[in-house]
Amino acid sequence: MEKEQRHRWLILIAVMLGSIMAPIDGSIMNIAMPTLVKVFHAPMETVSWVSMAYLLVVSSTLLMFGRLGDIAGYKSIYQAGLLIFTAASALCGFSHTIAVLIAGRVLQAIGGGMLLSMTPAILTAVFPPTERGRALGMNAMSVAIGLAIGPSLGGFLVSTLGWEYIFFINVPIGIAALIWAQIAIPKRSSRRDERFDAIGAVLAFCLLFSLLLYINRGSEWGWTSPIGLLMLIITACSLIAFIMTESHRPEPMLDLSLFRIRLFTAGTVSTLLNFSAQYIMTFLTPFYLTQKGMSASAAGALMTAFPACMLIMAPLSGALSDRMGARGLSTLGAAISALGLFLMSTLTLSSPVWQIALNLAVFGVGNGLFQSPNNSSVMGSVPRERLGVASSFLATMRNVGMVMGIAIGGAVFTSLRYHFAGLAGFDENSAFMYALRIAYLTGMGIDILCAVASAVRGSHEAPSD
Repeated sequence: MEKEQRHRWLILIAVMLGSIMAPIDGSIMNIAMPTLVKVFHAPMETVSWVSMAYLLVVSSTLLMFGRLGDIAGYKSIYQAGLLIFTAASALCGFSHTIAVLIAGRVLQAIGGGMLLSMTPAILTAVFPPTERGRALGMNAMSVAIGLAIGPSLGGFLVSTLGWEYIFFINVPIGIAALIWAQIAIPKRSSRRDERFDAIGAVLAFCLLFSLLLYINRGSEWGWTSPIGLLMLIITACSLIAFIMTESHRPEPMLDLSLFRIRLFTAGTVSTLLNFSAQYIMTFLTPFYLTQKGMSASAAGALMTAFPACMLIMAPLSGALSDRMGARGLSTLGAAISALGLFLMSTLTLSSPVWQIALNLAVFGVGNGLFQSPNNSSVMGSVPRERLGVASSFLATMRNVGMVMGIAIGGAVFTSLRYHFAGLAGFDENSAFMYALRIAYLTGMGIDILCAVASAVRGSHEAPSD
């Protein structure tokens, strides 16, 4: 029994090694953007696709890889993801043109989609319900570490070794994770005798790709511009076709009966809302700190108060959820996150650094308290043979929430800033702060909805085995 328990924690370490790469890579990229513009002599609109291509592809392929994992086995998909992500990182580092770099990022996204879709499924499959929350919390801690060290590590690598090393750093981590996964993660004895729904996979990809592209680029194109309306039409048609197709297939890409499980539906909706609110905060706060006169390095250091508190809280809340259940903890976490956003809305340009750090810490505590119990609840509510698709759908809602948060926060802030700037009695700073406060309060409202969705999830989990 003790040997089996020790082996489970070795599996967790193997998964954490893979989990830390994607958040490091994502948080490093923002630091490197100005350098890439200079290196490749390309406009920012083109260079932005280095991040955009990754986000769109990884978000649009999660469901497909989740379903493949249910059929072929989680270990094989996870290891393939590690191999592709690591090889693509090397390709990105050796890129001599912006086109090759973007192509490398697309390959990275394919590998990243495999990793992100399999991680909760692997942990739910090997950990019993009494330890599942703690395991998912520990994995969330590795994600928080990646987010926390990414900006400072990226700044160091770009300024000392060169931009290439923000990609090369993934290679040794990826190789170590691949070897460890081969040793530690058990392989399923046989493949599940089910067919892969290729039509459903294509429809899901079209649906998510067009939706996320519209959300992300809508303000730039114009929400009712011809290309914007085209994206909406593709999204609507793909959604209708996807639901009709999946409803009549014996082995669908996404088993729609999962949405009859209240824990699953409420938990995934809560995830969408939580990450929308989170990315309103993380997207807008650097602009506030810059307006306040802080340097990029000082702002980045101050922003780590948020992921640092998540790092501490996530494993604690996960362990507590194993004993207390998820509903109370995740609801409280969402409410504390809403409080954090309210506190952020009270800041002024003369607010002391300690007050900003404290507000960010409150927000980090709330998010850390919410996420591990919520993930454990969602993954514990579905049948074992659907762990892969449940894991990937949870990750999809997380990514869609990120994009929505940036779009909502950016749209509210930008439109109101211009509105207030045109009114008598408002100078540039006051227009900036009024718009920022309302954007933060919008995030607070979203987190309140998250708390409500979390509270109505119910409290009795169906066993995943």
